[in-house]
Amino acid sequence: MSLFLLRINLHENNLIVQSSPINLKFICLKSWQGRCIYTSLIHWWADGLIQFSGEKPFVVMTVIYSPFISYGDVMIKRSNQWNAIFVRVLAFAVFFLLVGCGNDGQSQSDSKNLNADGVLKESSVAESTTGEAKKGTDGSVNHGNTAILPKGITWLTNDSDPVFSSPNALKGGVLRSAILSFPMTFRTVGPDANGSFRSAVLDNQLSLVNIHPNTGNIIPELATHWAFGADNKTMYFRLNKKARWSDGKPVTAWDFAYTLTFMRSEHIVAPWYNDYYTKEIESVTVFDDYTLAVKSTKAQPDLHLRVAIAPTPAHFFGPLDEDFVHEYNWKVIPNTGAYQISDFKKGKYIHFLRKKNWWASDLKYFKNRFNVDLVKFTVIRDFNMLWEYFKKGQVDVFALTMPKYWYNRSDTDVVNNGYVKRIWFFNDTQQSASGLWLNCDKPMFQDIRVRYAFAHAMDVDRVIQKVLRGDYFRLDQAYVGYGDYTNAKVKPRKFSIEKVETLMTQAGWHRGNDGIWQRDNLRFSVEVTYGFEGHTPRLVVLKEQAQKAGVELRLQKLDSTAAFKKFLEKKHDVAWMGWSTSLRPSYWQSWHSDNAHKVQTNNITNTDDPQLDGLIDQYRESLDEEQRKILSREIQVVIHDQGAFVPTFMVPYVRHGFWRWMQLPKFHGTKVSDSLFDPFSAMTGGLFWVDPKIHDETLAAMKQGKKVAPETIMDDHFRPGGHGGK
Repeated sequence: MSLFLLRINLHENNLIVQSSPINLKFICLKSWQGRCIYTSLIHWWADGLIQFSGEKPFVVMTVIYSPFISYGDVMIKRSNQWNAIFVRVLAFAVFFLLVGCGNDGQSQSDSKNLNADGVLKESSVAESTTGEAKKGTDGSVNHGNTAILPKGITWLTNDSDPVFSSPNALKGGVLRSAILSFPMTFRTVGPDANGSFRSAVLDNQLSLVNIHPNTGNIIPELATHWAFGADNKTMYFRLNKKARWSDGKPVTAWDFAYTLTFMRSEHIVAPWYNDYYTKEIESVTVFDDYTLAVKSTKAQPDLHLRVAIAPTPAHFFGPLDEDFVHEYNWKVIPNTGAYQISDFKKGKYIHFLRKKNWWASDLKYFKNRFNVDLVKFTVIRDFNMLWEYFKKGQVDVFALTMPKYWYNRSDTDVVNNGYVKRIWFFNDTQQSASGLWLNCDKPMFQDIRVRYAFAHAMDVDRVIQKVLRGDYFRLDQAYVGYGDYTNAKVKPRKFSIEKVETLMTQAGWHRGNDGIWQRDNLRFSVEVTYGFEGHTPRLVVLKEQAQKAGVELRLQKLDSTAAFKKFLEKKHDVAWMGWSTSLRPSYWQSWHSDNAHKVQTNNITNTDDPQLDGLIDQYRESLDEEQRKILSREIQVVIHDQGAFVPTFMVPYVRHGFWRWMQLPKFHGTKVSDSLFDPFSAMTGGLFWVDPKIHDETLAAMKQGKKVAPETIMDDHFRPGGHGGK
């Protein structure tokens, strides 16, 4: 045990720190509520000065110093007057002397060296390029450690894949877009954070590496180089030293270490993230400020898809507490992408401003992308009203995916006169799990025969032909487009009044006087909640056909945000919605009983099946890619057998209307583009630009009544059997 002397005096807003001759390395000052007031790496031998402002009643100083790996907590209390301060320090010295004689440069670690946050405990201190020892903490727990980089690492990079942007792209201008509802929070974790607007925030938070949208190869993002460990569980990364947070702070390896602390914290109220960053990510090891390793809990066939995590700004959050959800609900968090929220008015609009000196603007796979200066999202709650805004030139792009807009409503002056172009672009990517999600906690759906009967009462094919003009395709199941991970033998239940009759009779139901099935005092009448007015015609047809089968659908249209909130709170009978996709099927959050019968999880069917749980657990724990494919296909069979999801449509293309000043590359989009005018996606976004000359020419032509040759582009280059753009 070792004692050291530390004398602290407070003068106005300064802390005067005097200590015995030890090398203080890191200090964090916290308020009584635990909020970090000041945190900094420092290099003192004797005296130092810290300036801070704001909350002063209680301060906790955490001190890490060398040459011994030791730490002490300093509680600074005050009496009625600030000049009365009492300090008591006890530091424990762990005698890891930095004498490198005979050291072969290797560091040894195993699970015994992990702290509670999954970050490797310090067993050695690496030398940086300046010869100076490096260590760090967030003031409450150790986020990471400095260690010796193993020998024999083969560093990889990728600067040879083709670029997917246009050299003709121009910087400047504004993208005027719209959202149908205002988000309930700017947080990306925690209650109400899983809404559609979340992607706009997350897409501006880069990860270590990304995937090339056409080749599928790994490409650099925050990391310039990467390497795979021999254990098939660890990846090593070298960060781009130019990488910066939007507040100008450098992105360092410690920000990735802090991600574990953040994502494992109970204070973020995010069970899925708590689970993932505990069960899937074992540790983050920091070798120096720009070199780190992320270790999975098990070997992975697609390791880069698991461990290429995003950083979290430790300097912004600091220690978390129970006020996190409320305190950060509308905070604009520092990010690493091209845009940052610059202005917003709740319920009205959100603006994103492009960073003038964005650190990544000249990188190969980011060059000539993210071109507009400003992205404006205006809240327009009615899709028909949005169409009117678009025709008046107040919104630049409109989705024409729905047939009535592509075939009927776009037969209008701005299109026919050539001021607005149209494009039909086929992609080749995973399909959204779109359909009807049954809440199995509702008494109606606890009988599997009733769930099957509901599925057979849904005449999806009629909707495709009558409402969607045959342009949409029937979705077979929830996981289509994942290659060998998809079970092509799983097919949807077809509309059949006869099968409904058989199943409901077996379940003890009978037709009432109004033709609706009933048992005792329960009628087969369910509420279908949805959040998009444009889907009403589809649901009306389903309602009409279901009535013939003895099932009553009560349609409830809510604001999209309110609808999603209802789903997550598990208050729905049937949810009409689609989920976003990933590069590999992910089952735990939507189908495992860990997430059933509780709010704010994605298991909105409340599926609770031991057989399915076992398969999902095996899938998550499997070390073999082929076994994972087999398990994935088996899981899809069990999900189908559960009957809690009725798949509806898939759309392997995008259709847009866009004002002619909005310019696209000659190739229009990538293999996996699900929007050609996505402003933010690091993988496929920001390919378009605004041509100010064409903008002015178009407005002048409209004013003078001059027509421009109309243009509709059909690009089926990525469609199987396609022939390229036209």
